[in-house]
Amino acid sequence: MPGNLQTNSDLLGSLATSTRLAGKKALVTGSSSGIGEAIARVLAASGAEVVVSGRDAARTQSVVDAITQAGGKAHAVTVDLAGSYDDLRRFVQEATAALGGRIDLLVNNAGVYPVTSTEALPDADLEAILKINIRAPHVVVGEIAPGMVERGSGHIVNIGSWMGRIGTVNGAMYTASKAAIEQMTRNWAAEYGPRGVRVNTVAPGATLTPGNAEFSAVLDAMTAGTAAGRPVRPIDIAYAVRFLVSEEAAFIHGSILDIDGGMTNTRLNF
Repeated sequence: MPGNLQTNSDLLGSLATSTRLAGKKALVTGSSSGIGEAIARVLAASGAEVVVSGRDAARTQSVVDAITQAGGKAHAVTVDLAGSYDDLRRFVQEATAALGGRIDLLVNNAGVYPVTSTEALPDADLEAILKINIRAPHVVVGEIAPGMVERGSGHIVNIGSWMGRIGTVNGAMYTASKAAIEQMTRNWAAEYGPRGVRVNTVAPGATLTPGNAEFSAVLDAMTAGTAAGRPVRPIDIAYAVRFLVSEEAAFIHGSILDIDGGMTNTRLNF
């Protein structure tokens, strides 16, 4: 990190607690590590009761333990989002039950990101992108949004990507899935917004996570010429999610919030 900028791990380990989301019940998909973990921990530190979800039970529980040890409230619910439609609906039921019968905040974070040339993408990876990045959030929103509508309030935040709006030489299917989630955000905002549910997207730039740590030098090179001059930290994204589900963002519907250090919208060299 440039200068004395604190690391993601340092910041997660010293989160200030608040009550700005007190009483809220939150589900964060894919929150057993990386961006999702940061989101779950920031929401919990802000007073929300959180369901942490992931495929690996031990990693999911470790995030719950970190939250509870810091004084927050969290529950672990494991799921394979590439499973059947019944599996997805059962997951929502378990998460809802863990939170006492309702979900106020939904963050669709889970995703897979194989980035290869078109001809090199394995069929299994193509299926995983379609199931996890597109199908899962659609089914989960379809299960959760009606309850939010019935109560007249709720917040949905989808995690997109800076790659969803530009052309790159690799990753056609992955980037298309992120463009899809941005478009679903617009549609859901129109569908549910008039009935009290706000839907928005946070679009991260090149983000350093435990899952891509081996490519840290590549991420450094990608972001050296950006306005921020460094990769995004998961906690940077988490803070943006917290803002979008807060009352401070009450008039934001169907928006794409870029958390990318200027990667998408600025150019330092001509």
